[in-house]
Order: sequence, then structure tokens, then C-alpha cells
Amino acid sequence: MQATPLAIPDVFLLEPKVFSDDRGFFYESFNAKTFAEKTGFTGDFVQDNHSRSKRGVLRGMHYQLAPRAQGKLVRVVHGEVFDVAVDLRKSSPTFGQWVGEILSSDNHRQLWIPPGFAHGFVTLSETADFLYKTTDTWSQEHERCLMWNDITVGIKWPYQGEPILSAKDISQAKTLSNADIFE
Repeated sequence: MQATPLAIPDVFLLEPKVFSDDRGFFYESFNAKTFAEKTGFTGDFVQDNHSRSKRGVLRGMHYQLAPRAQGKLVRVVHGEVFDVAVDLRKSSPTFGQWVGEILSSDNHRQLWIPPGFAHGFVTLSETADFLYKTTDTWSQEHERCLMWNDITVGIKWPYQGEPILSAKDISQAKTLSNADIFE
């Protein structure tokens, strides 16, 4: 597995070795020892999630506050998304900055997004199945949402038109200047 730190060095793009032949392909999607060596994260994943979204659905920008902050290891097993992480760690030199990558069932890429980041994605294909491992379980009390289109953050979404958002992502999302953040 190749692990490449992105413009925000704590976020890693992970690219597995894919073995293909006329039967199909095989790759190791997760190995705790290799993951720790490549990212420096030695904690545990405690919850796996699977979502399916249609074209134009934007999920995010979600995060959980301490003590229930979540790191996420994300990938797409069907379709294609543009996946984004926003640094919400006030003491970080990259506070308020974002990184984004296309994840698809064709490229097999994954992103490691550590605790302290908001996370979201927009579906670019007709449908996409999105899998993610988290370092803590979901906690409604600690969950927050950053506005997907906050001009201060300035995410450049590669989707034309208005995205499809959940009622919660519309009503509860805050701008970076009003968001609960990490120290």
C-alpha cells in the first residue's frame, strides 16, 4: 500500500496494490499493521458504515467533537465520489483548509481522515456505495455539521448544479466562524 500525505499532511491518500487478471481483481483493503506504519495511527476502528447515494447527493460536512471525535478511513466500492476533509483544529497551521480527492470503485483509493476534521462527499456517478471505518461510534450529542459551501473554506466541488442535501445538513450546518471546533 502506498500512503501519500496530502496538502494537509495528517490526511493520507491510500492506494493499495491491486492484483488483476482475467478473473477480476484482489486487494487488501485494510491491514492494521501496515496502516499504522504508513499513517502513524495505532488506535482501533470500532464501527463500519455503508451508505448508498445517487448522483448529486452531498453528505457532510460532518464531524464529532471530543471526547467522541472520529477518525475515518473511507473508500468507494461502487461508483465515484469527490471526498473532502476540512481541518477544524484551531492550533493547526492548516486550520480551515481543505483537501479533496476522487475516490472510485475503479481507482480503489482510500482517504484516512484523522479526528479533528469535518468530512463530506458528493456523488459523481449515477450511484455510489461508500464505506467507512470510524475510530468512535456515532454520538448525536457530539455530532456537528460544517456548511458545505462556506465561502471562508472555499471548497471547489466538481459537481455542477445544486447538490441534494439532508434536512439535517441544511438546518444544523454552521459556517467555520460559528462552528464548534477543536483546540
